This record gives sequence, structure tokens and C-alpha cells, in this order.
Amino acid sequence: MQSLIVLGLAATSATAFTGPSPIRPQSTALYGGARGGATTLEGKKETVAAVKELLDSSEMIFTTPASGITVAQVQSLRRSLPEGTTMKVVKNKLMNRAIEGTDYEMAGDMLKGANMWFFIEEDIGGSVKSFNAFTKENDLKESHSILGGTMDGEKYDSAGVTAISKLPSKQDLIAMIAGSINAVPTKLARVVKAPGEKMARAIKLAGEEGNDA
Repeated sequence: MQSLIVLGLAATSATAFTGPSPIRPQSTALYGGARGGATTLEGKKETVAAVKELLDSSEMIFTTPASGITVAQVQSLRRSLPEGTTMKVVKNKLMNRAIEGTDYEMAGDMLKGANMWFFIEEDIGGSVKSFNAFTKENDLKESHSILGGTMDGEKYDSAGVTAISKLPSKQDLIAMIAGSINAVPTKLARVVKAPGEKMARAIKLAGEEGNDA
């Protein structure tokens, strides 16, 4: 009888050591934890270096909540972003190390909870538009709005990021300036060819058109 009890206890102990491991949160996949990418010391250093590189090439960064979003949704959002915009889920400690000593250091105030960061090279408007479309499509507008962002050493709240996204992009401004420059020779020729008494009126009209350009 005692032998059977000992065998039973041994079997129970063996099961405790050989049974299935505890279930790990699926959210680690968003941070690279599922493969150890951001859990080892070397992985953390690589993450910080990668984020610093993104910051160097970014015109603006903004952040949104990362919790409650599936890996599939993250991949879908990443594919929808404009070229030159990178979305990355970064642990707060690693992000804090990356922004230290940069123009984005004031973003440290936003490092609360799980954050998803958008690193934008130039198309701010397109990036915000893509994110808003994503939250609308996945019914996340209420829970996953833009928390804030930084640009040119300044920190902006959600309304500020949205306002900046509606301004003309650098490419739009360049196109506008180029259009104005191309129009100058035509206006100048019109002034030069105008006969005596019409010269003043031609100059006035050319000036008015220049202001409208």
C-alpha cells in the first residue's frame, strides 16, 4: 500500500515538471518578446539603436495606445502608412533611452502604459489620415486616439498633432513656390510690353497677381 502511495506521489511530481508551461501574454509579440528580440541585453541595445536611427530621420513623431490591438491589426496598420513613416511598439524604458539627448526628449512625459510610436519623415498629413482611418475601421476611435507628439523640439497634444497634419507638406510648399517662380517671367514680359500710359496699370496688375499666387 505504501509503495502505491509513493509511486502516485512520484507521478504527480513528474507531471508538475514536465507538464505544459504557463500561458504567456500574446502582447509580447508586439514588443518582440515572443522571439526574445527586446528581452535580452543585446536585443535591447539593438532596439534603442534602431529607434535613435528613426529619430534622426524623422520630422515628427506621435504616439497612441498599443494595448488591446492584435498583431494582425498592427500589421494592417503598418501596411497602410505612407512611405517614409514607420510604426513601432517600443517599451517605455527603451524609448526613454533612445530620446535622451535628442530634440524629442520632451516625449518622455508621454511614456505611460503601452505605447505605439509613429516616426514620420515628411508626410505628417498622410500618416495621421491613415491612422484615423484604421481606428475608424476597427472601431478604436474612442480608445486609441492620438495621445500627443513632438516636432522641432516642441511637444503637442492630440489637437496640436491634428492641426499640424492639416498644414501643407514640404512637397506641397515646394510645388507652390515653384509655381510662383514659373509665373514670374510671364508677368515680367507683360509689364515690359505694355505701352506708356498702360505701364502703371500693368505693374499694378502683376503685383496683385503675385500676391494671389
